[in-house]
Amino acid sequence: MNQQEAALRIAYLCEELDRHNYKYYSLNQPEIDDYTFDQLMNELIALEQSFPDLLHETSPTQRVGNDINQDFKQVAHKYQMLSLSNTYTEEEVADFDQRIRKLTDENFEYVCELKFDGTSISLTYENGKLVRAVTRGDGEKGDDVTANVKTIKSIPLRLHGDYPKEFEIRGEIVLPFSVFENLNREREEIGEQPFANPRNAASGTLKLQNSSIVATRKLDAYLYHVLGNNLPEDGHYALLQHAATWGFKTSEHTRKCKSIEEIFDFLKEWNVRRKDLPVATDGVVIKIDSINLQQELGFTAKSPRWAIAYKFKAEQERTILHAVSYQVGRTGAVTPVANLEPVLLSGTVVRRATLHNSDVIANLDLHLGDTVFIEKGGEIIPKIIRVDLSERHPMSEKVDFITHCPECNTELIKQEGESAFYCPNETGCPPQLKGKLEHFIGRKSMDIDGLGSETIDLLFQNGLVQNVADLYDLSFNDLTNLDRMGEKSANRILESLETSRSVPFERVLFSLGIRFVGETVAKKLARGLKSIVKISSASLEELIAVDEIGTKIAESILNWFKELKNQNLIERLKAQHLNFEIIEQFKEGQTEKLAGLSIIVSGTFEKFSREELKNFIELHGGKNVSSISTKTDYLIAGENIGPSKLEKAEKLKIPIISEDQLIQLTE
Repeated sequence: MNQQEAALRIAYLCEELDRHNYKYYSLNQPEIDDYTFDQLMNELIALEQSFPDLLHETSPTQRVGNDINQDFKQVAHKYQMLSLSNTYTEEEVADFDQRIRKLTDENFEYVCELKFDGTSISLTYENGKLVRAVTRGDGEKGDDVTANVKTIKSIPLRLHGDYPKEFEIRGEIVLPFSVFENLNREREEIGEQPFANPRNAASGTLKLQNSSIVATRKLDAYLYHVLGNNLPEDGHYALLQHAATWGFKTSEHTRKCKSIEEIFDFLKEWNVRRKDLPVATDGVVIKIDSINLQQELGFTAKSPRWAIAYKFKAEQERTILHAVSYQVGRTGAVTPVANLEPVLLSGTVVRRATLHNSDVIANLDLHLGDTVFIEKGGEIIPKIIRVDLSERHPMSEKVDFITHCPECNTELIKQEGESAFYCPNETGCPPQLKGKLEHFIGRKSMDIDGLGSETIDLLFQNGLVQNVADLYDLSFNDLTNLDRMGEKSANRILESLETSRSVPFERVLFSLGIRFVGETVAKKLARGLKSIVKISSASLEELIAVDEIGTKIAESILNWFKELKNQNLIERLKAQHLNFEIIEQFKEGQTEKLAGLSIIVSGTFEKFSREELKNFIELHGGKNVSSISTKTDYLIAGENIGPSKLEKAEKLKIPIISEDQLIQLTE
């Protein structure tokens, strides 16, 4: 295939993949299965690798993000991003309507939209291409998070149809409930504090420095406000219909209302129906439809006069606290759980509520038998919000956090700066032992087929396994002697254990269950230090030098490898021929001439793109960095480089060189 043929095929694949992304993520109307989509994507990746000059920044392949840290720069909003005034009752909504009618004699209609509970974003498009994504910030300026937003598949990188040459569209970035639950489960598994609600998770994700991590979080977005000159319609509702044809995901539930009564009907309807949505909503936004009238009505100092937000009241119920039980996770973290008199809340029967940690219990001043008010945090996690002290019995027993593990009776510890208590008995506490085994066999870890939590429990109860290395000592007879274990199932487990020996090092490292070492951190460690030998012998400073590794994670790694039992575990797993080092293939043209050098690329260049220069640096053993420090060896400066970077490089006496001088370093 020559370059011209490749260009035509790439253009076709990009158009097809964009169309299928839109059908799947925005319209929820997929036309092809995941396998077919992946085949098209893989073909596009292969072509772009063969013809790198044809790779464009709006290509669907660019949605995966990259692992280069990025400093968010502040960008001024062309149009202010003001907050809306909140209302909580129908009377307040009626007052808003009366205020509008006193300000204008025009006949007008309203538009009612669901108020998605996420983080606000402003997107700028020029000639149909996404050029900038900025957070709300202080309303006057926000953070440029374009690289992160490009990973969100419901946000188009390029548009189709008859769109304005330049415009801005605003919306809300959200985290679906299902993704939120999985994310919190993973955070708890590695000892991290779970997010309080999907809104916090979405906001925190959008501000991550690493867009490749953002890509894994599966953020979603709903767009609801088009701004600019020469727009095709005067009506807000009609503009949203246009935006949907350009490729944007807009809410199908947005409705035009001609009267205050129709607004009230919408509020009542969605106070109930919102519980069936896949994302969190916390109210309804009510706007004047006419943009001309919006401009005529104008703004107060803080908010537009032509719109308000009606906030749903969080559904609460009263119930009785019967007891507090305690769960022990695989990292030893002890989580208290409130056991309640069953009560119907937001369409489900709630019997238990999380109490998170000892601080929550103390702040609530809980007593057994208390009458408590519960609600669903972020419409998903039941939690106790307060106690009805007037109902408390004078002889009720105060809830004090336990001092010893409920499973093995070991005295609990609480590390400085942390809120959770831990059971330190890693080698004798049954939930920790079984939890580590279940983590090891998981799909993202060693992916051992045929082993589930029930089988792990059987193996544990029969004394066949205590740690993950014991799994590789299992025999056919060991397995077939278990209850409900047939020969076929036993063979499948043994074959899967054999296959797991080829699992790459970063997943093996993740499967060990080191506290704070999640999937991404394991990948960074493996790629940064290359082998278990180097990781286990690394100093605190060497660990912190690895991208994304902070002091807390580094200390956890050091403490894990200090333990003799963990050293023995590694030796046993090595004897089973698991991968404990990165196996790297030598690439054509690869050298080590830039080895040990930290290099930053900034500006625009004549001969190469910035990505090509970064790939060149890595090919010759160098390390790309995103910010200048005393550890930076070179700044490769192109046109339009920011003056602050030049000033900092000169101040720190960092050599500033051109793209040609970089190439000369490798000759």
